[in-house]
Amino acid sequence: MLRFSGAGVSHTGLVRDHNEDSAFVGPYVALVADGVGGAAAGEVASATTAYVAAATAMARFGDDAADVVRDLVQRARDCLVAGAAADPRRAGMATTLTSVVCDGERVVLGHVGDSRAYLLRDGGLRRLSSDHTYVQALLDDGRLAPEAARHHPWRNVVLRSLQGAPDEATAHEPDVTALDLRPGDRLLLCSDGLTDLVDDHRIAEVLGLRDPHAAAAVLTQAALEAGGTDNVTCVVLDLTQGPRVVGDGRLLGAVRDISLVVDPGLVRVPAARQSCDGARTAVR
Repeated sequence: MLRFSGAGVSHTGLVRDHNEDSAFVGPYVALVADGVGGAAAGEVASATTAYVAAATAMARFGDDAADVVRDLVQRARDCLVAGAAADPRRAGMATTLTSVVCDGERVVLGHVGDSRAYLLRDGGLRRLSSDHTYVQALLDDGRLAPEAARHHPWRNVVLRSLQGAPDEATAHEPDVTALDLRPGDRLLLCSDGLTDLVDDHRIAEVLGLRDPHAAAAVLTQAALEAGGTDNVTCVVLDLTQGPRVVGDGRLLGAVRDISLVVDPGLVRVPAARQSCDGARTAVR
């Protein structure tokens, strides 16, 4: 049976005064969520999404991984919409989400926004996700050279994210991709606080470290040494094979403050309350 073995690190950085990144690391689900900069209550959006998404995946272990990914995205968005409706100060909150779910036989990637997923295999690094940003759209259309993308003034303009606005029906649609992986592969999930400052060559070099926690810590430190201009979160996972393990996982970043997770008791939206209640029960 396939599963993840790994670790993660989340750091506020050297410029921001609080952490809007959230992450979860577990044996069958892992994710990174980055509250979209400039939006209200980014830390609430990322914490709620990480909490609900992780709980949904754990509660549905053994179900088709692609179905689980779609479900966790919808349930997270239900809670964001409900949370924004309950508190006007949360209007406009949004978050990225990059998650991997393993059903014991295969791994499926769910991705929306500009956090990233990478694969390291035999020393070679390959990006598994595509940024949902204005600059990536320019690159895809051939209107921008790759060497110009890193310093483009609009490189952080996100076109798709999980949002609390009920009328944004298509803005949250994730890319759902079945990954062709094998035991021994290493995955990296990270926020743009890493990739804006650390190039792929350095990322590949550090991912070669034997210990996943050491790799996550050194990658985070590399971002801090490069300026630490944003929150930075790195989750490093090794795909392993063996008997099923029992365990929930570890919360990182903003989601460690459970008060940031939308309280279902304050929200009168039945579907969203059911999703959030399930999350709270499953994680605890």
